[in-house]
Amino acid sequence: MKDKLEYIIFKSFSYLFKFCGLKLSRKFSVILAFIFYYLIPIRKKTTLDNISKAFPEYDKKKVNQIAFGSYKSFAKTLIEILYLPWMSTEEIVKTIQIGGMDVVRKKYNENNGLIMLSAHFGNWEFMAITVALKMGIPFSVVVKSQRNQYVTKWLNDVRERWGNKIVPLGISIRQIYKELKDKNIVAMVADQRGPSDGVRVNFFGRKASVYSGPAVLALKTKSPIVYGISVRQKDDSYKTKFEEIELNNLPEDDDEKIAEINQRLTNYLEKYIRQNPEQWLWMHKRWKY
Repeated sequence: MKDKLEYIIFKSFSYLFKFCGLKLSRKFSVILAFIFYYLIPIRKKTTLDNISKAFPEYDKKKVNQIAFGSYKSFAKTLIEILYLPWMSTEEIVKTIQIGGMDVVRKKYNENNGLIMLSAHFGNWEFMAITVALKMGIPFSVVVKSQRNQYVTKWLNDVRERWGNKIVPLGISIRQIYKELKDKNIVAMVADQRGPSDGVRVNFFGRKASVYSGPAVLALKTKSPIVYGISVRQKDDSYKTKFEEIELNNLPEDDDEKIAEINQRLTNYLEKYIRQNPEQWLWMHKRWKY
């Protein structure tokens, strides 16, 4: 019953934003951020702690500014996702200016499959849809199911509307391996905290656990990795540039290879976070272990 009620509220907001239009709906992000940052704080302590660790040189005022900006950015992304069912193909393709498409096409044409990575930064959902449309090739998108099964189905239906195929996290490794061996494109967001026994990398000068899946798959399938992060602009459009992650000059030992690839992926992510820290999702315990 609780899940159904949450789903009704979720869909109601989607219809509300349809009525308001996307431009006006985005303005609700300030209200949502204020509610969940000041009135009903959700993971605020974790967010502030993470930002303080990442930027020890910043004073309390600056840390709070970034934290509130992160809540506002996430709220805006959520609103945009809720608006997705009402967007035309032409509208969504125009949302992101994409650089590095020549790199993506070149690596895909090498016929080894392609691992396309992104992060919880800007609007990762828009990017997966837009890039696939511009490529004219549907992706297999690895997603984590939400707690609410009805919301999960709604999200996956929207994600698949433009042709992408959903691969649920959990059964994903075997399915992803098959997709890559079949020379397809696999897209995933891989910037969250890894397991307690995961590979450790340096992230903002601290050791952090990461998921080793993309690195392991790249080595096993010889698939290249391209990384792209969507950066929100002042006019609420997005810009992203895909870059190939170098997989040459790796150590001889397999474990060290995996660790080195993950460090390169983390370095790429950290570069973008430092440039626009308010656009990354700081709400999980990144340095829990």
